[in-house]
Amino acid sequence: MTTFAEEFKQISISGLSLTINSCTASDVERALNNPTANLNSLMALLSPAAMAYLEPMAQQASAITRQRFGANIGLYLPLYLSNLCANECDYCGFSMSNKLKRKTLSSFELAQEVAIIKQRGFDSVLLVSGEHETKVGMKYFESMLPQVKAAFSQVAMEVQPLKLIEYQRLRQLGLDAVMIYQETYHPQTYAQHHTRGNKQDFIYRLNTPDRVAQAGVDKIGLGVLLGLDDWRVDALLMGHHLAYLENTYWRTRYSISLPRLRPCTGGISPKVTLSDAGLVQLICAFRLFNPQLEISLSTRESSSLRDNLLPLGITHLSAGSSTQPGGYQNPSRELDQFEISDDRTVEQVVSQLKHRGFNPLWKDWEMGWITH
Repeated sequence: MTTFAEEFKQISISGLSLTINSCTASDVERALNNPTANLNSLMALLSPAAMAYLEPMAQQASAITRQRFGANIGLYLPLYLSNLCANECDYCGFSMSNKLKRKTLSSFELAQEVAIIKQRGFDSVLLVSGEHETKVGMKYFESMLPQVKAAFSQVAMEVQPLKLIEYQRLRQLGLDAVMIYQETYHPQTYAQHHTRGNKQDFIYRLNTPDRVAQAGVDKIGLGVLLGLDDWRVDALLMGHHLAYLENTYWRTRYSISLPRLRPCTGGISPKVTLSDAGLVQLICAFRLFNPQLEISLSTRESSSLRDNLLPLGITHLSAGSSTQPGGYQNPSRELDQFEISDDRTVEQVVSQLKHRGFNPLWKDWEMGWITH
């Protein structure tokens, strides 16, 4: 069976960069007339030339989102299991060389976190950990996942890349979704930022969504860390990845996340800064390219910006997040993965959603809803 890595080898990144920066107003106007499932259109809508068309892009994106998703916004919360990590990644607070207190939740501590999250009303959680295969690997996941699944209808994971058989096992234990972010699709840039550990293997990470889909996991989340390299080209390459996956594994649902590089312990400054207007362009371009795509927005962004981005294509929000293990029971900033910009409570976020005419959804889906 082929993988995306084989298709990726045929893509000229320098060629894409040249073409996307050469797009004209006419290219953008053609793309606006035929945006769906068209990679050439996505390229035009991500180009510098499209910045002059943000208003019509936003109008189309808003209408498509309302038609496909109504006024619904899914709410989820990250639950950090561990900040142990065996990788050296210069943009991440969990990087192995950073001098911070390391912690992995015990079953009792996990139960405390789960109880607090349930009390806040959430029924969808994202389990997150640093990448440490020996201490936070399959044995740990197999013990913790059933405990979490017993409390929530929808459980996603954002951990190190796993083998096909391991994803199959976790799916049997109730895993609903996997978020696996390539960080950047520029191999040289990737190598510069990942200098130790298994995460150095660009191709193995690139092929992870293939293994997740082959294991029958319901949803896959893609993402790039915007700022590590040219965000327009990284986003376009993610579009290529998404198109390949949807064509190859059409039963699977897909989502994307568009996180901007944020300050963290020992972190770096963005190579290419993504403005707020650029983020608007990204969201609108992907909504026009893929009307059914789920797009999530984390607390990395400010409260005012998050509120204003909602109508443009956002389908999922985190609220009241902690980015450290045990952070809901014992809040502290010393273990954080990155700085949070939107520090509103869940109640404040929900109130604002309702004020703007949105319907907060606490439950994503249940197995019983699926028909065969």
